[in-house]
Amino acid sequence: MCFSAGASFTAGAVLGTIGVATARRVQNPSQKLFAGIPFLFAFQQCAEGVLWLTLGSGGNSEIQAAAVYIFLLTALVIWPVMIPLSLLRLEGDEKKKKIIRRFLFAAVLLSAYYAFCLLSFNISPHIRDFHIQYVSDFPVSLRLPVFAIYLLVTITPLFVSTVKGMSFFAVLICLSCLVTGIFYREFLTSVWCFFAAMISIVVYVIIRESNEDFSLADFKLLSILSDRTNRKNRFRR
Repeated sequence: MCFSAGASFTAGAVLGTIGVATARRVQNPSQKLFAGIPFLFAFQQCAEGVLWLTLGSGGNSEIQAAAVYIFLLTALVIWPVMIPLSLLRLEGDEKKKKIIRRFLFAAVLLSAYYAFCLLSFNISPHIRDFHIQYVSDFPVSLRLPVFAIYLLVTITPLFVSTVKGMSFFAVLICLSCLVTGIFYREFLTSVWCFFAAMISIVVYVIIRESNEDFSLADFKLLSILSDRTNRKNRFRR
């Protein structure tokens, strides 16, 4: 994240609080994975806060390495799979589910590639212009196409989903990526993750709205069943 360790820890605390509020809103098991997004980002931002401290002190190389890998594992390995998988659990339309499954398959392959890179290549974090820059030896020729796939599997499923609010969530993610790419290109991983983390506040709203839809659907179902029961009773009489 940009600015400081304090900003990262503050973001982590805010997201953790939102995560608790979101978890309390969960009424259906299918919502649990999606509701966990704020917690995931809270953990990630705290990891980068630790990284800020270790980079500033110039020591604690083991803690620094752990913080780097926690941050990047979250951003590059977990996040690409979490989005389509959580949407698949939420989705009720079978046709949309088939489409999201294809994105999930691509996301698993992408995450496997990034996991291989994290294990096989060197990564060096640096503080530069009040930002953290992650310099890696990942294959240069594959960076652009792989990043395109990353965008595809993490954003497109949000537009595919029929869940209320997902398209708005996707637009915010797109705008944050665009702004980061224009103004913070060299710090894309760090800064965009921060923006995406703060945007995950929308997850609370989506879960809340989904629960209202569930409640309304349950009410309609009960009304239909009640009407049918009353009709049967009348017929018997």
